[in-house]
This record gives sequence, C-alpha cells and structure tokens, in this order.
Amino acid sequence: MRLITTNAELEALCGELAGQEFVAVDTEFMRETTYWPKLCLIQAAAAEAEAVIDPLREGLDLAPFLALMLDKRVLKVFHAARQDLEIFLKLAGGLPAPLFDSQIAAMACGYGDSIAYDALVQQVLKRRLDKSSRFTDWSRRPLSEAQLTYALADVTHLRDLYPRMRHKLESEDRLSWLDQEHANLVDPEIYDTTPEKAWRRLKLRKTTPDYVLSLQVAAAWRERQAQVRDVPRGRVVKDEALYEIAEHRPKSAADFERMRAAPRGFGNSRAAQELLSALERAFADPNRANYQHERSPPLPPSTGPTVELLKVLLRFEAERAQVAPRLIASAADIEAIAGDDNADVAALKGWRRAVFGERALALKHGKLALKLKDGKVVVGET
Repeated sequence: MRLITTNAELEALCGELAGQEFVAVDTEFMRETTYWPKLCLIQAAAAEAEAVIDPLREGLDLAPFLALMLDKRVLKVFHAARQDLEIFLKLAGGLPAPLFDSQIAAMACGYGDSIAYDALVQQVLKRRLDKSSRFTDWSRRPLSEAQLTYALADVTHLRDLYPRMRHKLESEDRLSWLDQEHANLVDPEIYDTTPEKAWRRLKLRKTTPDYVLSLQVAAAWRERQAQVRDVPRGRVVKDEALYEIAEHRPKSAADFERMRAAPRGFGNSRAAQELLSALERAFADPNRANYQHERSPPLPPSTGPTVELLKVLLRFEAERAQVAPRLIASAADIEAIAGDDNADVAALKGWRRAVFGERALALKHGKLALKLKDGKVVVGET
C-alpha cells in the first residue's frame, strides 16, 4: 500500500501520473455536519502507479495533484463524478478536464440509467467488491490497512474498467454520445454556490413577485449563514421555514414565533434580525426586479395520447439500441416532440435523432405502428 503523506512523496507520485494516458480518481469525504465537504482521502491509479493520498496530513501541500487535475494532457476517469468535481473546483479553482465518467458511459453501454459502482464492476469485470469498510469515518486517524486497501480498490477497479468501456464505445461508434453529458458535468454553473442563486434549488409553490422575492432573500440569507458557519443548510433552517417566510414575509421577531417551521426562539436571534433587515431592504428597493413567471405554452389536449405512445417507443428503441432511455430523451423532450416536429430538443439532434427522433416523428404521423405480439411491443411500418 502506497500512502502519500509528505510533499516529496506527492511530487514523485504526480510526476509518475503526469506521464500516463489516463488517471482513475476517487475521493473520500465527509459532509454530514458541514456545508463544505471535508476532503479526507484521494485515491489515484494509472497503468504504472497507484496510491492513496492523505490530505489531512499536516503540512501536505496538494498543489501538485491539483495541477494534475487541471492538466488537459491527462484524462481523468471518475465514477459518478459530480461530488468529486465539486471538491476539486473549490480546491483548485477549476474543474478537472478532460474527464470520463464511467456512470455516464454505462448508460451508453446498456447498463442502465444510474448504475452503482459495485454493480458495474461486477458486470464488466466479474469482480465482487469488499464492502467491509463501506461505513468508515474517513476523517479519523489512523486508518487501518484494510480501510486503505478498500479505498484504493475503488480506483484500481476503475482503472481496469475504463479501457474496456472505452473499447466498447469506440467499437460501436458511441464515444461521442457522451460529449454533451461530460460537457454538462464541467459546467461551472451547476457548482455555483453564490447565495443569490440559492433559491433556484427550491421548487416554487407560488409565482407572485412578492412571494418569490421573499424566497430569494430568505434562501440567500440561509446560504450565507451555512457557508460562514460551515453547517448544512438544514441546520440553519429547513426548506419548509423558507416557504413559510416567503408566504408570510415576517416584519418582526414575533412573526417568527407564529411559524410552525421556524425554530423555537429563532426570532430573538442575531440571524433572524439579519434576515428581517435583508427583507426590509429588498422590499424598500425601488429598483428591485419583479419576478415574471414564464409558463410553457400548454400542450393541446390531443397530444396526451401521443406523449404516451412516444414513451413506449422510447423504451422500445432504447432496449433495441442497448442504451439507457434517459440518455436519449427526457420527459420534456417527449412532450416537445409531441407538440412540434421541429422542437429544439436534444432528441431531435445528432445521434439521438438517428436512434429515436426520426422514428418518433414517423410514429407521430402514422408511418409507424406499435403492436403487441406475444406480450411484447413490436414496431412496424403502416
């Protein structure tokens, strides 16, 4: 087991990894009690090097590894990369690229929508993962040899998965199918923690301008509190409290005491006073923007059956192509196609159009028919 605990060891490892075609990467982190994820371990494996890095070791400077993550000459391979990418974005100021996400690739290989890592390893490599250290507290030291071995296995299996999955995708001319999904992963917007944007994670229950403004202010206030105190958002106040604040727009400490979702005594806290001040400023601003809710035009009543037929066709074509339906078309895509032959949706572009879009339009216009034969859907020309 190669455990990296010194700057000299890390520089040597990164020198080895920098010369590789790709590096499989995983992290272990804790965030149950914090807003920002606490990085506890980094695992990395390439063809000729593998190691576990201990970022909690005093004095260890991660700069060489962070530079490797931003090195565009080296492909970074992850599984379900989003949370790992969030960590590296905060530490390195940029997102690792280029990258390959084996969970996304699995959709194009016919392994389902969001296959778990252990299931993917079992299906592709015919290996069973040791789960004995699955619930380890990775922030505690020292870690046992068994725990470190368990952590390293995540990337050594991933190192072996990647060439097989890439070969399958290349042989079936599907590697480019992942481009948009990988591009979405490295879009900084999805990792943006600017407090003023926090309300977008919440589902609007009303769309009146005053309600939305109150929700925007309250969500931004909570986000700042969570960031400064480094606690989960729910430790500040629950989502339900934000909805109550948006509904009732409190103007005094006593108003909070009448809210079911506000913590007892919250109205007398400094945080509550900051929230009241923020609400007062927002509503006193003569230049405040009034939220305008953009409603999608309703689908004609006649499109309902068309949507249902297109969903059946999607499942059929996805099974035939051995690709996850979600990679081909979303529910919104289906509805848009039902209402407009020229809808600006991914399912009517590129490979998705070839796999599904053209046949969806043909079904819509009666040139294809869905039938049942021996309990199975059959698609044929009319």
